[in-house]
Amino acid sequence: MTIFGDRRFFSAIATVAVMTGTAMASAPAEQMAIDLPAQPLGSALKALALQSRSTILADADVIGDSPAPAVQGHFTVEDTLRRLLQGAGLTFDRVDGGYVVRADGGRDNRRAASDGPGIIVTGSRIRGAPGASPVTILSEKTIRDSGLADLGEVARSLPQSFGGGQNPGVGFNVPSSTGGNVGGGSTVNLRGLGSDATLTILNGRRLPYDSARQGVDISAIPLAAVDRIEIVADGASAIYGSDAVGGVVNVMLKRDHDGVETRARIAGATDGGDVEQRYSILAGSRWQGGGGFVSYEYNRNTALLTNQREYARVRPNVTILPASRRHAIVASVHQDITDILSIEADALYNDREGAFTYPLNAAGDLTVSRTRQTFDSNMLALASAARLALGPWQLSLSGTFGKGRTYFQGDTFRNDQFASTASGRYTNQTVTGEVAADGPLFALPGGPAKLAVGAGIRANDFEIFRGVGNINNARPSQDSRYAFGELNLPLVGPDMGLPLVHRLNVSAALRYERYRQIGDIVTPKLGVILAPNDILDLKASWGKSFRAPSFIQLYSIQQALLYPVTTFGGTGYPVRFAASRRGRSALSGEP
Repeated sequence: MTIFGDRRFFSAIATVAVMTGTAMASAPAEQMAIDLPAQPLGSALKALALQSRSTILADADVIGDSPAPAVQGHFTVEDTLRRLLQGAGLTFDRVDGGYVVRADGGRDNRRAASDGPGIIVTGSRIRGAPGASPVTILSEKTIRDSGLADLGEVARSLPQSFGGGQNPGVGFNVPSSTGGNVGGGSTVNLRGLGSDATLTILNGRRLPYDSARQGVDISAIPLAAVDRIEIVADGASAIYGSDAVGGVVNVMLKRDHDGVETRARIAGATDGGDVEQRYSILAGSRWQGGGGFVSYEYNRNTALLTNQREYARVRPNVTILPASRRHAIVASVHQDITDILSIEADALYNDREGAFTYPLNAAGDLTVSRTRQTFDSNMLALASAARLALGPWQLSLSGTFGKGRTYFQGDTFRNDQFASTASGRYTNQTVTGEVAADGPLFALPGGPAKLAVGAGIRANDFEIFRGVGNINNARPSQDSRYAFGELNLPLVGPDMGLPLVHRLNVSAALRYERYRQIGDIVTPKLGVILAPNDILDLKASWGKSFRAPSFIQLYSIQQALLYPVTTFGGTGYPVRFAASRRGRSALSGEP
């Protein structure tokens, strides 16, 4: 998938959202001076996006090597698109204020097996259907132009994401059930409901949970391999399941990359600490009916200490941001087997280790007493899908396997001598399988009514291990079976010419889930899109969400951390009181 233009889609977390153009001068209904010479279609679309300040989405395989005619004069964006696409047998859809180029009426059956007549936008299971919940789309170019180095920084920069989730440098200042720096990863926490209430997916498919909090480490995905990120900050349990209460973040990888690309970044904080090195390489190729790429990224950073920042020097030598080192590999491949059948597969591996230290005395003297926390986390994810085009309908079969493991250890030192240690590991494993179909049902004034249905299974396994014979060890599992349906009804379309109702779209979704040992639930969602004209969308949605309890909530370990009262500046207490708290009792070893 190629994104032309650099316009962002902003979403409001509200029942009704309003979406307008980037600038009134570039509204699709208004004519503007267009001067496009005859050139390849891809170049023409890019030039149009820049001139009109619009977002245009187009699959490189759909565009191919088609030429585009010269277009000069005063036209609207949509009129210009029609002129550019007519000779190539292509058309376009309006989706959330942008444009999606697609094959016209099934002329390209081969691509219909992969993408179908329309693109699936996060927030809906129906190809080409607009979502009633606003979608924020960030292209890879937009991310790089913002100065962000990885997807963890993207997550922390999102206004819809609460930064107190599981992120590097976040320690005991958030509830341990929803935050904490366990494995050095970064998770998205939409609307502050917890990382375990935000569903993070890769190319529309699930990833394994990271450590104990049942969030997904989004920073494990190399930025060089990313095409765009689609974010729905609205409850989506009726479409995606119980862990989409806060919303959905869909990381879309590059569809095709032909050639080799390398990147390097060396950076450091102006006030000291956090010196970063980041190197990546992306290599890919396109061939007849398919393509693929492999991307590798390495980065490391030094620690950031409290005594390097004026606001934190009251507690010297405490690590704010841990030193870490990371390797990540992602690969993607797709191939058309026949004119109606295609397959695709993605793979992701990430390994990260790090350490941080904090003193156990008020003076911050590490030689007197300190604790050194270390972690080593790795994650593997494999996903594949087969798509079969049956006329205008598409049948898909997909499956994923993922495993994440985090080792942690806490070593305590007193007078520079080793005193005690505690360690353990968290392990998560996810296996899913799903069959789904979508396509048109019947004609409506605004276009064809479309339906998506599907069913699947999901098995999550979890392990807490803190040593042989530890009574707190546990290996629970949580299996679920589900079925879903989604209906999209375009009641009014632009061709009808109704005053004040340019477009009216109604959607409904229903999902049934049954969790072993927990119960079953049905979650509905209704949506309405009313467009008075072609530059304004009014969106409203209503729905119910359900989140199954996480493993850490069901099997959390009760613990107490005891410190000497002098650590917090206390004086004048009895000796026996202070002595009984020289160390930490029931030390978990977890950061």
